[in-house]
Amino acid sequence: MNQEIKPKSGQAIIDHLGIAVPSLADALDFYERILGLRISGFETIAQEKTNVALLPLGDSRIELLEPTEPDSPVGRFLSKRGPGLHHICLRVPDLAATIARLQLNGVRLINAEPGTGAGGHRYVFVHPSSAGGVLLELVEEH
Repeated sequence: MNQEIKPKSGQAIIDHLGIAVPSLADALDFYERILGLRISGFETIAQEKTNVALLPLGDSRIELLEPTEPDSPVGRFLSKRGPGLHHICLRVPDLAATIARLQLNGVRLINAEPGTGAGGHRYVFVHPSSAGGVLLELVEEH
C-alpha cells in the first residue's frame, strides 16, 4: 500500500542533501550519465567559496558542492573526510522563529545570522555537536 506522506502544516521537511565533491564535472558524470538525473542549474555561493550543481528529486534535491578554494568549508571537509554527505537541509516555515527556539534551548549554531544560499534561500547551520553528529542546514520556505 503506497501512500504519499504529506507534511503537516508548519512542519519541517527535507529540502536537500548536500554532497561534497572535489570536482563537479566528475560527480555529474555519475549523477547524470549513470543515474539519469538532470541538472536544473549551477550557482556559485561566494561567501561559502563553493560551486553548486542542483539536481531535483521530486520535492527535494541533491546539491553537489565543489570548493572554489581549499580553505572553504567544503574544501576543509574534503581534506578531513573526503567526498560524501556534507549536510542535511530542512525547510522550515519560519526561520526566525526556529532560530529563536534553537537559541532558547542552547543549540549551537554555526551562523546565528541567516545567510543567502543556493536558490536564494535564507539559511543557518546547526553545529553537528547539537544535531547528533550531523551538520544540519535550515532554510526558510519561499
